[in-house]
Amino acid sequence: MFSGIIESLGPVLKVEPGAKSVMLEVETGLRDVAEGESIAVNGVCLTATAPSETGLVQFFVSSETLDRTTLGALRTGSHVNLERAVTPATRLSGHIVQGHVDGTARFVESTPSGDAYRVMFEVPASLRRYMVEKGSITLDGISLTLNELSEVKDDVFRIALMIIPHTWTHTNLGKLQPGDAVNVEVDVIAKYVEVLCQNR
Repeated sequence: MFSGIIESLGPVLKVEPGAKSVMLEVETGLRDVAEGESIAVNGVCLTATAPSETGLVQFFVSSETLDRTTLGALRTGSHVNLERAVTPATRLSGHIVQGHVDGTARFVESTPSGDAYRVMFEVPASLRRYMVEKGSITLDGISLTLNELSEVKDDVFRIALMIIPHTWTHTNLGKLQPGDAVNVEVDVIAKYVEVLCQNR
């Protein structure tokens, strides 16, 4: 389990394609990663393999993960958002994040708003029912607050979020170009509520 508070922004040093899989090598900046530890990479829960004391960590990405996330588009030199799993003593500064991606969204634009940035994404219509204004969403592993949601049009809808300077500079949001894809995880509580209401 994660909280959506990014610990580091790490460069991808190597991408090795396998048989319907990929091995990523990332400079995490995390010196004490244990083999088998869960780390969220752009919001995707992955298992650390062959960690080193220098912070270099390898991650195996299966075909299932490649099919459902943006990790297959990573290249050498890409930067990824990284977060270690929470502990019982961790402050939950974001919200409950599982690292289980529900879909992808497309970056539309960013507009300066004072020292902050207003960013907009297009999201698949199938995820609209899990989102509310001022609710939580996870984009590439970052816990964010939804400010605006549009109506569905052509099987997509738009969301707008306000990004503070710290988040802009300490995550990969500031590097996005129009059309770039990000991983989306909706609030898991909304999904449970939906199932409970359907079964009543």
